[in-house]
Amino acid sequence: MIYPLLTNELNSNDKLLKPDLTQKSGRELLAFYLQAKLKQLIAFDKKCENPMILEVRQDFIPNFSKRLINNPDKRLLIGITGASASGKSTICAQIQRITQDLSLPVSILSTDNYFKDISALISKYGDFDKLRDSGYDIDSPNGFQLDTLYTDLENLSLGNDIKSPKYLPNGTGVSVPNAIPVKAEKITIIEGTATLFEGIKDIFDVKIYIEAPDNIRKTRFMQRAVSERNQDYENALKHWDYLIQAGEKYILPTRKEADFVVNGDADLDYLSQIIEYLHYITNSFE
Repeated sequence: MIYPLLTNELNSNDKLLKPDLTQKSGRELLAFYLQAKLKQLIAFDKKCENPMILEVRQDFIPNFSKRLINNPDKRLLIGITGASASGKSTICAQIQRITQDLSLPVSILSTDNYFKDISALISKYGDFDKLRDSGYDIDSPNGFQLDTLYTDLENLSLGNDIKSPKYLPNGTGVSVPNAIPVKAEKITIIEGTATLFEGIKDIFDVKIYIEAPDNIRKTRFMQRAVSERNQDYENALKHWDYLIQAGEKYILPTRKEADFVVNGDADLDYLSQIIEYLHYITNSFE
């Protein structure tokens, strides 16, 4: 686990004087400091038996440092995507728990709420499953309100609170506009399959792709479908086959856009420790 790194930080006498972030020189000093600490964290994680970080884009750290230096007032947007049952929601729930415990200014927004309203189509075909079987591709980019999503993300990045739509997960296909208030915190995490689609991906400061083996994903999906959503096993299996095809067509190609590829089967306690470490190194100034 990451406690050796954290212990080293706690016992270190080499504390950085808090830089003046209103000055470019102060932001440059902070960026240099964070670069060193991030590289240290990535190197430590790489040696773990079950690492959290599987891949890192080579130019991410210098590019992120430039963004901190040159655009300090913009709120931080972190996009998280991955195929169905890869671990997105579970990881975001853990992030939400630990950030609340640490009183960190973080909001979380799901792109699942930006599905288009398909209630009329469901009424026409009889139910969601029949609509899916007709060939309607709900997980394609055309199935989302991408223009609304981009506008909302732009507002959050500028510090403006929003009200996102809410897609009802009850099989009716109803999307309620302006239903979920989202506060523009210093950091907003946006998770879902639409996060790195064309027209959305470039707004993010950090882009994360979560992946897990197909057998683990299938087990997770089937357990949720049957035990939590009371779906018929055969129909759940049919929907899983659709999700595999949709994932390969629409989600997997976005992997190349990611700054980090993250292990969706990593230990959640370890993830919490990483967040604690990041919190400490960004707040441990003299």
